[in-house]
Amino acid sequence: MEERSGIVTMRGNPVTLVGPELKVGDAAPDFTVIANDLSQVRFSSFRGKVCIVSSVPSLDTPICDTQTRRFNEAAANLGPNVEILTISMDLPFAQARWCGAAGVERVRTLSDHRDASFGTSFGVLIKEFRLNARAVFVVDKEGRLRHVQIVPEIAQEPDYDAVLDAVGKLV
Repeated sequence: MEERSGIVTMRGNPVTLVGPELKVGDAAPDFTVIANDLSQVRFSSFRGKVCIVSSVPSLDTPICDTQTRRFNEAAANLGPNVEILTISMDLPFAQARWCGAAGVERVRTLSDHRDASFGTSFGVLIKEFRLNARAVFVVDKEGRLRHVQIVPEIAQEPDYDAVLDAVGKLV
């Protein structure tokens, strides 16, 4: 499996990302994650919709919490043809608890804990911690990447405006 260094830092320290470097225009890789009800979800099942794929290390941290709430708020204005997926290594039970406590109902939280299928397919798995890096991808209805942002420092928020502009051009 490909490893890449110097792209992301955690508290200023470089970490290693496992998986390929994806670029705008690439086909979005398929992956399988676990829903809050423990069912398996294949990314390919969202084909035909525009998807915001928000990768976070853990919902139980302040920036991940903010990022997911921000996309939940934005979802109200995006319409039914846009799916927002937040993917982390958190267990499905923890994700469901967090969503209930945070009142997040428009973002689908999915767990990559079982086999890091998303992290390794999208090139955001942090080797040193087995967490996913903070990143946001926009995938069009045909399954092509239309926006890619790997946030360079885990403690920074993504560029929400750029993500929502990319989505706006697709719906």
